[in-house]
Amino acid sequence: MKKILYITVCLLTGMAASEIAGMACTNILVTKGASADGSCMVSYAADSHTLFGELYFHEAADWPEDAMLDIYEWDTGKYLGQIPQARHTYQTVGNMNEHQLIIGETTYGGRPELYDSTGIMDYGSLIYIALQRAKTAREAIEVIVELANTYGYCSGGESFSIADKDEVWVMDLIGKGHKLENGENVRKGIVWVARRVPDGYICAHANQSRISTFPLDDKRNCLYSPDVIDFAREMGYFDGRDEEFSFCDAYNPLNFGAMRGCESRAWSAFNILCDGKFTFEDEKGNIITRDAYDYIDYAMGYDASKRFPLFVKPSRKITVKDVADAMRDHFEGTPMDMTTDIGAGGNALPYRWRPMEFEYEGQTYVNERAIATQQTGFWFVGQSRGWLPDVIGGLLWFGTDDAATSYLTPIYTNINEVPECFAEGNGDMLTYSPTSAFWMCNRVANACYRMYDVMASFVRERIDSFENSQIAAVPLIDSQALDLYEKAMDTPRKQIRRNDEIRKVIDPFAEVKDFLTDYSVGTAQDIFKEWTELEVMLLLKFMDGNVKAQNPDGSFVTNGYRDDIPGDITNPGYTEKWKEAVVKDHGDVLRVR
Repeated sequence: MKKILYITVCLLTGMAASEIAGMACTNILVTKGASADGSCMVSYAADSHTLFGELYFHEAADWPEDAMLDIYEWDTGKYLGQIPQARHTYQTVGNMNEHQLIIGETTYGGRPELYDSTGIMDYGSLIYIALQRAKTAREAIEVIVELANTYGYCSGGESFSIADKDEVWVMDLIGKGHKLENGENVRKGIVWVARRVPDGYICAHANQSRISTFPLDDKRNCLYSPDVIDFAREMGYFDGRDEEFSFCDAYNPLNFGAMRGCESRAWSAFNILCDGKFTFEDEKGNIITRDAYDYIDYAMGYDASKRFPLFVKPSRKITVKDVADAMRDHFEGTPMDMTTDIGAGGNALPYRWRPMEFEYEGQTYVNERAIATQQTGFWFVGQSRGWLPDVIGGLLWFGTDDAATSYLTPIYTNINEVPECFAEGNGDMLTYSPTSAFWMCNRVANACYRMYDVMASFVRERIDSFENSQIAAVPLIDSQALDLYEKAMDTPRKQIRRNDEIRKVIDPFAEVKDFLTDYSVGTAQDIFKEWTELEVMLLLKFMDGNVKAQNPDGSFVTNGYRDDIPGDITNPGYTEKWKEAVVKDHGDVLRVR
């Protein structure tokens, strides 16, 4: 039985952008010319208070000519209808397929009147069906458009990140709402724009449409629906010249929440990965470099006229570790730094529990929404590595729960099975499983939340050690897999008949896939075991606000008389900001006299 997944996203109700920001996602897109190893990369944090983190797995398959595919809404599990199944579907592991295609998303909702309740295709189905049917980013765009226009689109506005071995695209789309004629919705489908990220550049989006004006006659770098401008005119969203048309301004107008809760995350990703300098090409083709803080008033929601560019060129080559660490950001070092105000409590906790806004004495205030957040279900950095054959090249660095206190482990996308710790059905949001990475990463994260400035750094050291060791190991695994691949190239394909009806192709690359499966599964299960032990260590070392000293081998320092009584114990205390606030609030009572 298919397990129902739930994701809390504000698609249909016309909620403020700040409310959407509290529940949704962040993507970073890196072209091969901007990456250190020549890979195309997409990162994705699937953020929701009700999403269980697991690694979806669908093997490649051949289907009868008359086969039908049941469509279930990804958010709710609601049955939406049927569409014809493809004759052949590709293997998918998470949000990548066997041909190294990657698709991520962030929800921006947009104009609520453009929601079409009669559609069959939701945004999640568009992602996972496209992965099963497309080999390249351009093919994926075609599949997404054809599915939405043929069967109707029943979600709100979405931004898709789509990457293959050579190209990276960002795609903004939204439905057309209802217009019934003879009982039929003549507005069925979507309006959309897709732009190719220039090679050597990066992009980011976070629950706000970011494609503004776009070239109308450059099919190599920009694709769009024929009616994207005319429909905006029809709906009263735009009345200027075609070349002045801005998709995001027409279909997802800015407000304070859109900038502060959403665009701020894209700005922060750029600020981190570009070392505070945004280099980009203006509309006239001039290369411009500006300080990231030239756009800080936009990111903070104060000045909508200071919008930063869609694409920026980093001054250095970006590694997979760079992208992973950017996904762990809490605005550190910026005016929105979540660790420094009194809301962080006495231990610099960079999280604010929901709701996103609060009122005090007639004024409304916002709780920041950073890239890293407590409600992440799963997250990843996908790498499409064109210098390797598809059977080896696709690599998904996958993790669950809060990115700041969880690890990414490498999963090759042509494996035969997924690790038990990530397997679908191994627990859910209301069923605890001691063998689930989602639950164990939640235990570690929630332990850290009580004394964050001390405990999170302890965990981060272990994250960095593991990820750096695997980044060093992957080229060796690639090399060994390539040796097996080259031997397999001489293996003839054979066919066998079972039950006189089913013909099965013997895969000449089976040994390659077995090898990559052993590595992916073994590594994931090993780090899961370490995290299980780490959760116990956090209890032992940091119980009751104390910090027990450890020897270099990891054992605890004892008092010299009994080896079950700790020796050196320190008490880290509270931040100066917290002390100041407590003194102002209650100092007359607490002051020592």
